[in-house]
Amino acid sequence: MSAPEPAAGSVAALDALLDALSDPMVRDLAWLLFSTPLLRAQPPTGELANAFESAAEAAAAVQWLTELDRDAGALRAVIAATRTARLGRYAECLLGYFLQHGPAARLVASNIALRLAGRTIGECDFLVETASGRRLHWELAVKCYLHAGSGRGELADYVGPSLQDRFDLKLAHLLGHQLPLSAREEFAALGHGGPWQAQMFVKGWLFYRWDEAPPAVQAVDAAHHRGFWVTRSDWPAFSARCAGARWVALPRLAWLAPRPAVVNEEVDAARLSAWGTLAEPLLPHSGPVMVAAFERAPATVGPGRWRETQRGFVVPDAWPEQARAFALGSA
Repeated sequence: MSAPEPAAGSVAALDALLDALSDPMVRDLAWLLFSTPLLRAQPPTGELANAFESAAEAAAAVQWLTELDRDAGALRAVIAATRTARLGRYAECLLGYFLQHGPAARLVASNIALRLAGRTIGECDFLVETASGRRLHWELAVKCYLHAGSGRGELADYVGPSLQDRFDLKLAHLLGHQLPLSAREEFAALGHGGPWQAQMFVKGWLFYRWDEAPPAVQAVDAAHHRGFWVTRSDWPAFSARCAGARWVALPRLAWLAPRPAVVNEEVDAARLSAWGTLAEPLLPHSGPVMVAAFERAPATVGPGRWRETQRGFVVPDAWPEQARAFALGSA
């Protein structure tokens, strides 16, 4: 039986597709292609990218991913060769692999540096050509932002866990600098004949304080993937609501798709903690740490299986005040 084709914005269909895939990198690629964008379109210049030009292409991609999942050695070799620890670079490699080998848009060029007077003024992530002949310039951004809770309902309230990035600033950079690069005269001189239609490919997760309702922010797609954040002091109260869960800290390159289901033995080997206590991998960290809860899956998924049910950040107790200051621009 083939995996289902996720419809745009269909969380259930995406979950079903991921359940049919076992290799973590293939799951990450599927998630990158089919997950809901973080942002709504931002007219007139902030058009959203779509990995597929038709339903037939999306269905072909599901079949291609299913076959890749049976033998992901080539994909793994490409990722290993980059030796990257950066989430954005990892996502670029995944998308680049699909554009080179998958059944949809064709890769024309990637990471095209634009220089002026010997100085690099920007880099275009991807130039692609669709089956219908559309020539597209894609700017990829994969982000995990935490809502700082200032109460304003603005994009500036979403901040990076290390407080070095903010969603409004990222969007302004996309719209004002990165997307216009392919329309510049200097770019045309590089030999990539246009015109190119610039689009933004923005995926990721947004995280909200565990005891507050998520606000409605106009620029954000309402169906975005979301999680929680909680301070270390509040962790016992939060985790008490998750009876039976086992927790694990997620390394940065595991921040895309939910992790594959594991069996009882793998739960023990990963040293996931009992509910109500911090997982051992958290203890050496002083900054924010992403964690995921694993709970026993229904018997229909398989006996003795545990699956990821939620994810979020555990942050230092001083982080919320620092984050609000950063969101307000005073940090």
